[in-house]
Amino acid sequence: MLVGEQFLSYNGEVLLFWLSNPKHVEGTADKTMNLCVRRMVFNRDTKLFVQKSSGVFSMRASHLKIEIICCSCTTDSRTGIILPCILMKKQKHNNVVKYLLLLLHSSNQFEQSFHFKLDYELKEDIRLFTGPSVLWRHANKLFYVSSKTCTVLSAPIQLSSVVWTGEIENEGAVVLGVRTACLSDSEDEDEFSTSDKAIWGSEFFGYAIETQKMQSGTCFMPHAYSRVVSSVYVCKNETLEKQLRISLVAVTHKNQLIWFQDGLPKDVCELPYEKPCTVKTAVTSTNDLLFIVSFASGNICVVQRRDSLQVASKWQKVKSVLVDDFIGSGSEQLLLLFKDDSSTDVLSIFEITDLGGVNYASGINYKHDVPTPEGLQENGLLTIRALEKRLQAGCTSVRELQQHLGLKKRVILQSCRALLDLVEGRTHVLPPAKEEGLVSLWDDVENPPRSLNKEISSSPDIPEHFIKKLWQRVVGDNLVVGVELTELFYLSLSDVSLSLVMDQHFSSISPVIKCRNKIMKLNKAFSALSVSSSQIEPPPKKMKMDLHSKNDPKKEFPKRYSKVQLDGAKTVIAVTNLSPLLAFHRVSCIVLLHAKKQKHRDDGLQESKKLAVLCGKILLSLEDISSGKYSVKMLRNNSYCTGSVEDILAVLAVSVRFSFQIVSSDCTLTPVNSWLLGEMECTPFKECHDNIFCHKAGNVYGTVFNWTLKNPFEGVLTLFCRNLTVLFQCLHSLIRVLPPTCDVKFLRSGSKGVFTEQLALALEKEMLTSRSSFFSKESKAKSSLTWQSEQKISDVPVDSSLDSEEGVQQFRKKLQNEREVCALSMNQTMNGALYRKAALKAAEAQLSTDMTVWRLSKS
Repeated sequence: MLVGEQFLSYNGEVLLFWLSNPKHVEGTADKTMNLCVRRMVFNRDTKLFVQKSSGVFSMRASHLKIEIICCSCTTDSRTGIILPCILMKKQKHNNVVKYLLLLLHSSNQFEQSFHFKLDYELKEDIRLFTGPSVLWRHANKLFYVSSKTCTVLSAPIQLSSVVWTGEIENEGAVVLGVRTACLSDSEDEDEFSTSDKAIWGSEFFGYAIETQKMQSGTCFMPHAYSRVVSSVYVCKNETLEKQLRISLVAVTHKNQLIWFQDGLPKDVCELPYEKPCTVKTAVTSTNDLLFIVSFASGNICVVQRRDSLQVASKWQKVKSVLVDDFIGSGSEQLLLLFKDDSSTDVLSIFEITDLGGVNYASGINYKHDVPTPEGLQENGLLTIRALEKRLQAGCTSVRELQQHLGLKKRVILQSCRALLDLVEGRTHVLPPAKEEGLVSLWDDVENPPRSLNKEISSSPDIPEHFIKKLWQRVVGDNLVVGVELTELFYLSLSDVSLSLVMDQHFSSISPVIKCRNKIMKLNKAFSALSVSSSQIEPPPKKMKMDLHSKNDPKKEFPKRYSKVQLDGAKTVIAVTNLSPLLAFHRVSCIVLLHAKKQKHRDDGLQESKKLAVLCGKILLSLEDISSGKYSVKMLRNNSYCTGSVEDILAVLAVSVRFSFQIVSSDCTLTPVNSWLLGEMECTPFKECHDNIFCHKAGNVYGTVFNWTLKNPFEGVLTLFCRNLTVLFQCLHSLIRVLPPTCDVKFLRSGSKGVFTEQLALALEKEMLTSRSSFFSKESKAKSSLTWQSEQKISDVPVDSSLDSEEGVQQFRKKLQNEREVCALSMNQTMNGALYRKAALKAAEAQLSTDMTVWRLSKS
């Protein structure tokens, strides 16, 4: 066994450093110690390491103890060439320790770069980096010395550990360390990192050696990992749009390897052994990125990153592991040197591998291998590598897509289960972090926290009896669920909608049923205001009217647009497809009402509070549908249609509304009414006689009509049809009975004349609002002006004359007073609350005008 042996890989060679004692010559007082180096290369013919060259560096060792501290490959700042560096220690009897940093050139000549003396020994976080430079930690302080200064410098920071040292783009050499959290009000950091530091009591920080600047550690990792991370390897760093982007891996005291991307954890892998020490990387011939983790026990494991982090291989009783291109293939391999006390040859037991096609091990006879022609072998190798890369890229894309879809599915199902538990008042228990592929920073607590469902579900703002009726109907292949609300409760809400959630737990499907919502009312025109995503509305406005919620003004507008239209709209309806539900034979659904409750404050503004109210449950089964329990019943009785209000609303909910303006210049439009009552076999509803139901057999059955005459020569026909086929059939039948001179025009959103009148009213309202908003302030200014003018003018003598000097002076004084009063009246200020109230009223009036103009342009 050699004294103080150290291994280092350099340009595919294995450098072996050790100390030797030459024979002492009698009669000489000084002793010498030799630092020896041996360059070893791998012979692909014999599959063994052979010596290429060697070198010696002699040092005086009189009354000294010499040791090799560490060795590494760093950049010589004079030439920019990477050279092997060796840090040596000479310890004297008076506790003065001298350190030397040596450079090894290609000629095996050693060069002393610099030396320095300390009154203590280097033991903690010793690193060699560009310069060459030496960095270490002592007494929770950071020290460093370089070939440029040759003087030991101290960084003005306190730290508990150094986890990484390396080069960062545009920053030079950077140290990533851990220190006690520094919390101050002057720190320019986001709220998350500040609270993170306060919770854990420690933080990551970066320190640039050259510029002596501090950097935030959140671009590397969250501060929460500062207590568990022991070593870090930065795989990639770059600056994009003045923002530092970093990819790295870290090993933790919890035997984990974690992949971080831009400061966030992306993947985690459990390590097979305890107490991981260091981590480094290797890029193989197939472009696979391998992470080599070394443990304190001398074990090694390799983690492979493709679709996820997985342990690919592991070894025990490893003396050293090196990464380089040892076989000259153009890619990196791992060289594992194993412990062997029975042999004096340090490279007697080894293994070279890239976990792929390269695998050489000592003690194996390779004579049976039959070499192939070099040209064919090279072409075949290139072809295989290209095919492997294409296959791996395709497999990686498929796996990433599957993993992404699986994660979305788990999140949706977990959210649905939490929603069900919240509605039913049960305690929702989150799954362990490992099952969800997350990293747990503390031990999982078996007992879940106390549920707050009761506090959430109970709200004093909700009246005890806010629901008049909950009903359901089946219309064709649609399930219609309606909730009739009390008028006072409904008028205080906005953004009202319903959700249907299956009460049963299914592991493979989402319990939330996709449905579309409508708010319905019954009047002469059968108006239906839809709040679903398919509602036709103008482009969104830039101003937000609700300062305490993130509502879009276009969603708030329908409530403010026409009070008459919404006063009667008290039934909220949800429509969903019936066929998927029948696959379960019997379904129980929970009906949830979602809305925002508006509250008006003293300053005229309004704030909203989100509500999720349980309206009840509905049951659906094949037996009920087969027996017609929830079918719509539209029967004739004494020339009237006897359908209930719920039946009418259900038919309208599954129908699409179309309006047509019919104008006849030569004759009256009496044939339209005859066509409806005769050929279409329509009968009016008892609840609203102006609306009629079609009883004609065929596709047109169930269509609802509304015929409104503006004058004998002009009218508007509104149809509620199931689909466009029914609409075309009705129009085809209508055109045959209309006079040839009739003009039929499709109205996109209503009558053009009505919108013209509404536009005039909206403009008038906007003008009055703008005038009245500042009327009170203007009145105050005028009264102040009048009072001050009277006060100033009263001081002027009545008999003053401009002919005398005294009269001129009095007139000048009067004129100056009037100027001051005018200036004061022009510089009137307004209270902030009054201004916000005035601005809110003006904006509401402008929104009403813009909506009317848009509807008029679409008609």
